[in-house]
Amino acid sequence: MVVGELFQVRPNVEAATLFGQGKVEELKQLAAALEADVVIVDNDLTPTQQRNLEAAVGTRVIDRTQLILDIFAHRARTAEGRLQVELAQLKYLLPRLTGQGAALSRLGGGIGTRGPGETKLETDRRRIGVRISKLEKDLERVRRGRALHRGKRDSVPVPTVSLAGYTNAGKSTLFNRLTSAGVLADAKMFATLDPTVRPIVLPSRRTVLLSDTVGFIRNLPTTLVQAFRATLEEVAEAALILHVVDASATDAHVHVREVFRILAEIGASETPQILVLNKSDRISLPDAAAVDAKVLAARLLSDAGHEGHVPAVLVSGLTGDGIAELFRQIDTVLTFDTIETVNFLIPLEEGGAIAMVHRRGRVLAEDYDGESCRIKAEAPESLRRQLHRFRVDSPQS
Repeated sequence: MVVGELFQVRPNVEAATLFGQGKVEELKQLAAALEADVVIVDNDLTPTQQRNLEAAVGTRVIDRTQLILDIFAHRARTAEGRLQVELAQLKYLLPRLTGQGAALSRLGGGIGTRGPGETKLETDRRRIGVRISKLEKDLERVRRGRALHRGKRDSVPVPTVSLAGYTNAGKSTLFNRLTSAGVLADAKMFATLDPTVRPIVLPSRRTVLLSDTVGFIRNLPTTLVQAFRATLEEVAEAALILHVVDASATDAHVHVREVFRILAEIGASETPQILVLNKSDRISLPDAAAVDAKVLAARLLSDAGHEGHVPAVLVSGLTGDGIAELFRQIDTVLTFDTIETVNFLIPLEEGGAIAMVHRRGRVLAEDYDGESCRIKAEAPESLRRQLHRFRVDSPQS
């Protein structure tokens, strides 16, 4: 629970404490008066600044990165997620280890000891370095395994559509609405850390894989971007990105700008996108009547400083409003496994092929003559290749 807040605006930061001396004294008095257990600084602190602030204020001080790491640690559910969080935590901790003088020194005995022995600080640093090395190797295996799975997916014409957006934009709720996957959807930051992939069928009957990933955040530390590389690669390798935005947020344009920045950082800035304006159910009724997806998207992109057009859809992952239009937009934007109207002449004994046309194509006309089935259908390229031997050139009226 937040019991108090302090702000300071100054042209330059104080090298020793980040804040000015007067503000540090004010912070000390406020923390004591409110009996605060911890002081959270919405900025990155150097190890020296953190130590000096703790000494001056007299209570525990953590910065933005440590808070995010603590949240990540509570959200990680899979082995991969826990590895990623632990690696980021150790890399954050390593430069912040401080010695405590002779009290931490311990005697060593035998050949190879150093004077009175290694200090606890040196031992901790060495152990953390060994653990970091092991975690990096484990995550590299995870990355190779994920790349192998992506390679297998890429060997068949099933593109991946990835959800991306600012944390708490409603991605997991939207993911559940689109796939009925039952993924944890919670109004908490970073409720989803590990990527989840599920198939969805578009109106054209093409199948694509939908991936839900970790939410982005303003000033996401570089160490976290590196630690979650295996997760973010799902976004970077996607054929289409659904850029989910909380349309009811007053600072939605700030979130949009930050997501564009991180997408560029991971090499996904050129990937086709659809701007999914989520949480339309939270827009007040007078405004909702006047909201137009194109107008709202144009304003958000302009305020975010983004040049160029991005297709937009207004939806509610909670109520399902606009989901049908979102499916149509995905179908329109994705050029993978293109659709053509074709004619098939399939013998009746090839019942599996007839069922495949119904399952993976959109049947426009169908006729049986006792020996075969003549079907006119809108079929994706993958289906046309599989059933090429049954194609006929003569059009059906």
